[in-house]
Amino acid sequence: MGYCLLVAIDSTVRWATIGGMGTYRLDSADIALQGPSSAFELEVLPSGIRRYRYAPKSLGAAIAYFDQFREREYLVFEDQRITYAEARERIIGIIRALALKGLQPGDRVAIAMRNFPEWVFSFFAITAAGLVAVPLNAWWSADELTYGLLDSGAKLAIVDEERAVALADRVVTDLWLRGSTDLEFAPLVAMLDDQVKAAESESERIVEVSGAAPAAIFYTSGTTGRPKGVVLGHDNLLQALFNALYLGARTLLRAGGDPTQSGEQAVNLVSIPLFHVTGCVAVLLPGTATGAKFVLSRRFDPLEALALIERERVTSFGGVPTVAQQILRHPDRDRFDLTSVKVVSYGGAPSAPELVRTIGRTSTEIVPGNGYGLTETAGLVTFNGGASYQERPSSAGPPVPVTDIKVVDPLGEDLPDGEPGELLVRGPTVFQGYWDKPIETQSVFEGGWFRTGDIATIDGDGYLQIVDRLKDLIIRGGENVATVEVENVIFEFPAVEDVAVFGYPDEVLGERVAAVVVIAPTSSLDVGALRVFLKARLASFQVPDVIEVRYKPLPRNPAGKLLKRSLRDEYFG
Repeated sequence: MGYCLLVAIDSTVRWATIGGMGTYRLDSADIALQGPSSAFELEVLPSGIRRYRYAPKSLGAAIAYFDQFREREYLVFEDQRITYAEARERIIGIIRALALKGLQPGDRVAIAMRNFPEWVFSFFAITAAGLVAVPLNAWWSADELTYGLLDSGAKLAIVDEERAVALADRVVTDLWLRGSTDLEFAPLVAMLDDQVKAAESESERIVEVSGAAPAAIFYTSGTTGRPKGVVLGHDNLLQALFNALYLGARTLLRAGGDPTQSGEQAVNLVSIPLFHVTGCVAVLLPGTATGAKFVLSRRFDPLEALALIERERVTSFGGVPTVAQQILRHPDRDRFDLTSVKVVSYGGAPSAPELVRTIGRTSTEIVPGNGYGLTETAGLVTFNGGASYQERPSSAGPPVPVTDIKVVDPLGEDLPDGEPGELLVRGPTVFQGYWDKPIETQSVFEGGWFRTGDIATIDGDGYLQIVDRLKDLIIRGGENVATVEVENVIFEFPAVEDVAVFGYPDEVLGERVAAVVVIAPTSSLDVGALRVFLKARLASFQVPDVIEVRYKPLPRNPAGKLLKRSLRDEYFG
């Protein structure tokens, strides 16, 4: 599968030491991979938290990956082909430019663009310079982008053309525009290429910071309506990186392969946005660490994805379930050669058991994988792959080696196997807190455990199954939709007396957005005009797919809380 277990640590390379090759059970594979002197040897902190002993301490060490694979192709984007060596040169140029600008370790630098090569260069440069990367959702409205810049206190934003247009008349920080000079207002926005060129004589200025230092702030929607900045430290991201490396090695080991031997280069189709933890931490970081090639797609189109898989001999794709579904179930799928594909894995949104069966029908050579994780956990908490996933298609799998999970009742008491309760998570990938929101941070931690707000069960073998969510949060094709935020905007529209926004199941996107709007019996409401109103104020994925108008009150409990499940049952069975 093109997986090479080569781990850069403090500018050196460490090989995993594993016993004789063969087919491994899950437990024996774990024993083999976690043994003394292995790259994945664990250590236990005084708090009881386990961590990978040999994970790098700072993302500055990631530059060693670019040195290791210098001659390989790294990024393919439209007609561009960029090697690891060329990417390293570009990253170092941005590091120099950031230093020349006078930014200091800890300063925030936003990235607001689609999946361009400059996104990748900027992320590695910002974090290697000891600065804090702030990936902003490129699908956000101008108001939301402005909020993200102001809330994070970003001193600089590196943007693409669309974001430059959106922010042109509301400059709240300096903007560096990726290498285009086609825009009329370009002179008003510093060009990234110009900044790099001006800094050519500067030293590399890679900054090694402590593992506890913030590395990135990823914004996630919550039930409070406003996106919250999730602060992830260098250690959070690097422990998450090792989780991904570990899972890849274990999957290969169980299939009879040798993770210590270099195979053919993996080729990853990257359709999921890099500004999500899934795209950045679960795909970009481990792929870079193992010398993979990334085929970047600015926006996802299933037909284009099929053509890229055939042309570039893609070996892995996924990201969120909707990507896999739309590719594998496309009516023109049989026109394309997909025989290069070895892995289809996904997470970040609910996935139906039918998806793993679809993968099996496509090819018995494809290894399926499904994981559960959150932005607050830097990605994966559990993972279910290969034969285990095919045997338990409704499960998100057992926890990764450094993570503990449990379910508790409303009083916080541990529940026995199979009993549903709120899922709590503990481990070195759990975030530091919400940016500048101490009260919200305190509310989600209990005795060192992170309260996910999800209802789950854990069976006797430790396999997790998500039952429902406590939060009124919709995950539409991998995008979080905060219902309160959408409700607040709908309330601004004339004639609206009450509103409830909730998710309903969808085979492709996992969930879609529905709104039930209450108006007075003597009033009328133009749904088309409401849609126009919402599109001007919300990101496209937040606008309800279905808007129902009613004249009777919404169902509420005695405390006045909306009974959204009752509404979902009423309108969608």
